[in-house]
Amino acid sequence: MLHASSRTVKIAGVAALAGMMMTVAIVAATHKSESAPSPPVAVREDVSHDRLGRELDRCATLTMPDAGCEAAWAENRRRFFRQPATEAEDGEGTAPSPENSAP
Repeated sequence: MLHASSRTVKIAGVAALAGMMMTVAIVAATHKSESAPSPPVAVREDVSHDRLGRELDRCATLTMPDAGCEAAWAENRRRFFRQPATEAEDGEGTAPSPENSAP
């Protein structure tokens, strides 16, 4: 008798597992798949931003102070904090601009 009830439990377990698998298959077949959102498009800024990036890359490799690098880092901070350019930076400042320094 123990053998018969054990067999019934196994059949019930297999039937429950088959029912869950069928449910998952039905949900997967009827679920409307949404495509992944497209990655944001990079908008190219002006050429001076590219020059600033190249100058900052160059400065990252230097081990000694450089006036052009100081100016580039100041410009980078100004852009990051969205501060307006000062008159010294707009016109003829004492530090060379990143565009005019050696690559």
